[in-house]
Amino acid sequence: MSNILFESYEFNGKRLNNRVVMAPMTRARSANEGNVATELTAIYYAQCATAGLIITEGTFISEEGIGFINVPGIYTDNQVEGWKLVTDSVHDKGGKIFAQLWHTGAYSHPDLHEGRLPLAPSDFNPGQKAFTLEGFKPTVAPQPMTIADIKRTVNDFKQGAINAFRAGFDGIELHGANGYLLQQFFSKNANNRTDEYGGSPENRARILFEILDAIREVADIKNVGVRLNPSLNGIMGITVDDETIATYDYIIKRLNDYDLAYIHLIEPFTDVTGNKNAIQHVAKHFREIYKGTIIINRAFNKETATQVLEDGDADLVSFGVPFIANPDLVERLKTDSALNIPDQETFYTPGEKGYTDYPFLNK
Repeated sequence: MSNILFESYEFNGKRLNNRVVMAPMTRARSANEGNVATELTAIYYAQCATAGLIITEGTFISEEGIGFINVPGIYTDNQVEGWKLVTDSVHDKGGKIFAQLWHTGAYSHPDLHEGRLPLAPSDFNPGQKAFTLEGFKPTVAPQPMTIADIKRTVNDFKQGAINAFRAGFDGIELHGANGYLLQQFFSKNANNRTDEYGGSPENRARILFEILDAIREVADIKNVGVRLNPSLNGIMGITVDDETIATYDYIIKRLNDYDLAYIHLIEPFTDVTGNKNAIQHVAKHFREIYKGTIIINRAFNKETATQVLEDGDADLVSFGVPFIANPDLVERLKTDSALNIPDQETFYTPGEKGYTDYPFLNK
């Protein structure tokens, strides 16, 4: 089998030691006043520093963006200081790390906003469950955003980028996937606006490009990535429609103008075989459109990851759940060693258990 997965890769002046990326995964270990990343968070990410690139769990850009308890934010000075612990620890181990900037939109609950309705493009209830202090609760119909709300949110992403670079991150990723705020704007079923942020694919994508334009006023756009899930269908509050393919083709063609670090794409979560509104093979489809670096994600193993790289459909492959139980995943893949089995009961629970206590190969 080819060793392409373990070869170095360079993009926009950054040299990665291999093509294995740690995907962003919510772990809910910031159960403290102010939702600050801690020394334990730093240990967790430093353990995974042999990945070519680490992308952090989503970090909230504002209180309005919160949709999940105990997630570290990036909108206060204390939160920035917490993330510095993480970036210093990863860099000390020779790793590279991007922060994923997150706003959940309608995928939230009033309990997380002092009783106020979450803000979203429209009053569409995604029908999901938000993680609150009293457990998982069903989402509700959110408050449609005013133009002022949208402009403030764009600025929150801009400030989140400033804060991320203050914290020492090598770059940032905008979370435009998995049914959260930006994908809610992109999707007809979640966006019934009739102003300049609704209707046409260009209007529904407008907020993304306003965010990118705002960020490049204060940071090098070469250090910014965008995560997208074009064929998300029937879950996470999103349904593909007759304009989905046109919308994502438009978005990704236009992203060519931004000289980004990468786009981070996700293959379909559900079976979309025969669905004419869904892209069947996401990486292959967008390789024909996008000229820059592509990261692809969705339940890859060593064999399938190697194949997608050899086929040229992607440049890097991100792994999610395998990293939870295998901080030395790169070495395990390289040596064809057995993988630890993740304990799903501890994915979102406090403390070290199921977070930093999985064994390494040499221990």
